[in-house]
Amino acid sequence: MKVGVVTFPGSLDDVDAQRAVRLAGHDVVTLWHRDHDLQQVDAVVLPGGFSYGDYLRCGAISRFSPLMTEIVAGAEGGLPVLGICNGFQILCESHLLPGALVRNQAMKFICRDQRLRIENTGTPWTASFTAGQEIVVPLKNGEGCYVASEPTLDELEAEGRVVARYLGADPNGSMRGIAGITNARGNVVGLMPHPEHAVEEGFGSGVDGLGFFRLLEQLVG
Repeated sequence: MKVGVVTFPGSLDDVDAQRAVRLAGHDVVTLWHRDHDLQQVDAVVLPGGFSYGDYLRCGAISRFSPLMTEIVAGAEGGLPVLGICNGFQILCESHLLPGALVRNQAMKFICRDQRLRIENTGTPWTASFTAGQEIVVPLKNGEGCYVASEPTLDELEAEGRVVARYLGADPNGSMRGIAGITNARGNVVGLMPHPEHAVEEGFGSGVDGLGFFRLLEQLVG
């Protein structure tokens, strides 16, 4: 199965995402943000790092990249899309996910291993976990505080669309401890922590993040 990993100007975790996809047993297709062709991929990952235009608002310019037109159309048709960190921000700016990611409450960049609880296993990206499972993956962000209106938050909670929640002290002030959400259909997931940095032993974080990249096992089944 083919998983496309998009590179924007400034992306710095695209190679890590590619490695995670390969370790999960899938083929990687590298995609450039100015392309117009998804190359018939089965899923797409928008990696973390930065994107051009972030100085205006994270993801605000990247959402207009030509490839995002194809990704939005694909997502609306059921294509699985995972946005990590900056990718999450781009998904919100593209209106594939509600809410926004803003400056951390403490106004500081955070880099640490973070405990999460998986809340929703009904998406292709979280189906390899069990409901309530606790995992540890790295967190690194300066604009990782998830915000949304109270009605939107209530809707996310009522529909079970919070896919992951921070455990312990909320690291960045995200409303209701939200670390990741999904769209109503369940094929688009945004996640602020970085599972692609926890996919092999020997690097401090174990392999808890690998589960996010095993999605295609569910699609094939």
